[in-house]
Amino acid sequence: MMGALPVQPGSRVLVAAIDTDPDLLAVVSATLESEADVELLVFSDPNEALSAIRRRRPQIVLLDSTMPGVSGMELLEHTVQVDPAIDVILMTPSHTTESAVEVIHKGASDYLNKPLIRQQLSARVAPLIAEARRQRLAQSLDNELLGAYCFEGIVGRSPLMLDVFARLRRVAPYFRTVLITGPTGTGKELVARALHRLSQVSRGPFEVCNCAAVPQELFETTLFGHVRGAFTSATSDKAGLFELANGGVLFLDEIGEMPVAAQAKLLRAVENQEVQRVGSTTTRKVDVRIVCATNRNLPLEIAARNFREDLLFRISMVEIQLPSLAERREDLPLLIRHFINHFAKQYSRNVEGITGRAEAVLLRSNWTGNVRELENVIGYACMMADSSRIDTCDLPPAFSTAATTGKDDAVEMISLAQLEKAHARRVLAAVSGDKVRTAAVLGVSRATLYRLLDKQAATLP
Repeated sequence: MMGALPVQPGSRVLVAAIDTDPDLLAVVSATLESEADVELLVFSDPNEALSAIRRRRPQIVLLDSTMPGVSGMELLEHTVQVDPAIDVILMTPSHTTESAVEVIHKGASDYLNKPLIRQQLSARVAPLIAEARRQRLAQSLDNELLGAYCFEGIVGRSPLMLDVFARLRRVAPYFRTVLITGPTGTGKELVARALHRLSQVSRGPFEVCNCAAVPQELFETTLFGHVRGAFTSATSDKAGLFELANGGVLFLDEIGEMPVAAQAKLLRAVENQEVQRVGSTTTRKVDVRIVCATNRNLPLEIAARNFREDLLFRISMVEIQLPSLAERREDLPLLIRHFINHFAKQYSRNVEGITGRAEAVLLRSNWTGNVRELENVIGYACMMADSSRIDTCDLPPAFSTAATTGKDDAVEMISLAQLEKAHARRVLAAVSGDKVRTAAVLGVSRATLYRLLDKQAATLP
């Protein structure tokens, strides 16, 4: 037998043999017939074979170099174009050192001399079949782990994340206010939505207010609504987010960006569960659970008089702190698999995994943008991938450059301010210059993005 790994359901290795010589195809069949988990496709017509390669995507292709009509080298090039991850063994009647180099350069994994000897064929194919089995088994195990360590859409098996999951289970049925803290891109909104789904008001609404995106003069009407005639453009009554979230959850994202004047009115609404629309003389009772999130250090903001201490006390009866991705690096392989599955489905792409060298590049990255940055990188790679596995060439330019140079940002002696600007420019490049997406990935306003980009700000629209 050619491999020792257990066979998993649906994990058959697909091998295609292409040759006009029926005796050679018989040798290949006899060599592989003892492999219960190997499916062999044989072709004497190159065009039919190429069509099947496009449709079935075999892991291994045995290819005659001297077929009439289409040469083996041409078919090799077509096969590599279909999927560079396919291992191609070129079968040739003779070879020189120069021709062997050319074969490998064009994408073949190996070559064999004709006439084929079963022992040699077995020795060359066995490692490729074993590697295909390992990849399928690893993919199967990764998917099983994802099922075991995915909690309400949040992926993690590190002790820090398991502790977060445990706190969510305990708090969700009872909370009135929760404060979620952690760096930008750690998944604070995912946690807020998990609290809602696990709460006693899961059938109620879930409303979101991005405090960093609301102009200062519109905070009151955004949160509490207004009546017709309250101001010039108020042509009709409008409910605010507190009323819309009645019987459910209101998520106040980036609450550290809320102006102090608006904080005082928010405090009263949270304490009394009453709101007063702008321009109205009456109050309305609401029943709203509040989840707040911030990447700021609110005690420091209180010291700087940017945040009310009494509001912090009111919203932080329970605090859930999310770790940075650097603090939970053991979750990286699972998160990579999770995002590959997600984007492969979203883009309808046949991307099944990632090469070892590409994964190594991702594992040694700093991930200053945390899970959101990783999601963005895998989304980009799934769009760019030409094969069933993401390789280093499919990663955003900054990552593919790191793969070729072997350098890592972690050893650069630069200030935190310089690091922030460099990361902002890297994300901007990864999303093809889209400033709106860049600000969303970084979790900052466009004004903050302009400051991060420093001298480039003057040229941005």
